Amino acid sequence: MSQYGLANGGLRTCDEPRDSVAAHLEFTPPTNGQKDPTHHQTDNNFTRTTAFPSFVPEAPNVANMLDVFDFIVEKGGNPEQIKESQRRRYAPEEVVDEVIALYEDHRKTQYSATQVNTKINEIQKQIGAKKKAKEDASELMAQKIELEKEKKAKIELAGEKDVALKKKIATIGNIVHESVPVHNNEDNNVELRKWAPEGFSVEKRDVLSHHEVLTRLDGYDPERGVKVVGHRGYFLRNWGVFLNQAMINYGLEFLSERGYTALQAPQFMLKEYMAKTAQLEQFDEELYKVVDGDAQNDKYLIATSEQPISAFHADEWIMNKELPIKYAGFSTCYRREAGSHGRDAWGIFRVHQFEKVEQFVLTDPEKSWEAFEDMITVSEDFYKSLGVPYRVAAIVSGALNNAAAKKYDLEAWFPFQGEYKELVSCSNCTDYQSRALEIRFGNKLQTDVKKKYVHALNSTLCATERALCCLLENFQTEDGFTVPEPLRKYLPGAPDFIPFTKELPKDSTSQKAKAKAEKSGKVASAVAGGAAAVTEKLKDLST
Repeated sequence: MSQYGLANGGLRTCDEPRDSVAAHLEFTPPTNGQKDPTHHQTDNNFTRTTAFPSFVPEAPNVANMLDVFDFIVEKGGNPEQIKESQRRRYAPEEVVDEVIALYEDHRKTQYSATQVNTKINEIQKQIGAKKKAKEDASELMAQKIELEKEKKAKIELAGEKDVALKKKIATIGNIVHESVPVHNNEDNNVELRKWAPEGFSVEKRDVLSHHEVLTRLDGYDPERGVKVVGHRGYFLRNWGVFLNQAMINYGLEFLSERGYTALQAPQFMLKEYMAKTAQLEQFDEELYKVVDGDAQNDKYLIATSEQPISAFHADEWIMNKELPIKYAGFSTCYRREAGSHGRDAWGIFRVHQFEKVEQFVLTDPEKSWEAFEDMITVSEDFYKSLGVPYRVAAIVSGALNNAAAKKYDLEAWFPFQGEYKELVSCSNCTDYQSRALEIRFGNKLQTDVKKKYVHALNSTLCATERALCCLLENFQTEDGFTVPEPLRKYLPGAPDFIPFTKELPKDSTSQKAKAKAEKSGKVASAVAGGAAAVTEKLKDLST
């Protein structure tokens, strides 16, 4: 194995991951005639540094989601493309210029550190020669001590600038795909297609809300849930438990039959890895922190199995023949829903704890967009098999999370509210997450001049409690709930129908909605009648 390194500066193998920006930069000297102590090798229009100071500290726990060279024209980068992507996201484009400025500042500081290190090496040689000749080397040793202090200061400064550069890059989202509709309002999401079972009428109906159906099935207890847990707490019971488990089992089997490997994910993660797959704002709005006594490593409860599964292959090198890798992830998920106060407060549609079956795929970059379409098709086929009406929408650029280059939502029909609501989110994150997590692919060759990262994609199959809400509204009858055929074999007794066993309280949601509608109708009728009377009066006056 060949090695590259500065004399007396430590060695690093060329196969080792260069995680820090510090190890990723060339040290191009100022144009003052001085010789650069590093050597650069150019191949296939890419430049790599075959010697760099391994004594420069790496930025801890700050992941690069984008390659720093993507910002630098001289390195083959295209900063204008990143600026255009930022404009599409309705995000500040000036941050790109800030990254470039930080890069240049950091590069100069590192080069300065290499110069000092070179001087130290030269003086060390002189000291050796003096000692060999049995001459006094005290003056040279004093110079070396001062230079060592200077070197230490420059290394610390370079480390600080490395952290600042990485943190700035981490604020920038993935490059938005050219096909994404550009807008900053999700009301302008582009509907791609709709589906409903033959003969099914997609219209608002006078039916029970999903939580009322679950109440009549004696399927959950929200009052005791709130008492024990607090806001949005609940207990599933009886048929609520069995139906939820049926959704989990059917979802896992559905994906397994399509070549996915089932993977039950841990329910919490180290902050180090969570930071490489979750956005900073998610820590405040979504994630629960785990307090573990005097433990030094912070942990967070997962908001989706995508998070731990994305880290499953962290720091690994995957062979081409192994791709694509497809996982059917399952986990309990936890979300604070800090930004959702008052939204979907009924039942179990939007809660702090729920189960989810997730698609997660690692693939060759050249095949990721094909995989993206395949994944949303799998989700569509799942809901078709259950007989659920839905539509698929392309999400506008301003609503994309940082990791996604493009996203589709599958929204299912809820007849009580008379609207489509999100059940599935399908995203192609390209190499945004895999770069941060160092998930590479291809054959390891010494001639490789640029790392190759897999593309990571994720798509909900079913957040089971939320999907169950949709089934309850669509398949209720006056007497109970008609079980979709694929779920029956997972239920005790394999029933095709579950009868209601409880009555609703007098102030139930549907009764309130009906009373409100009747009141609105009476008001509208009175207004119309009043207007007609005024019109007749005016006619009389005119004659």
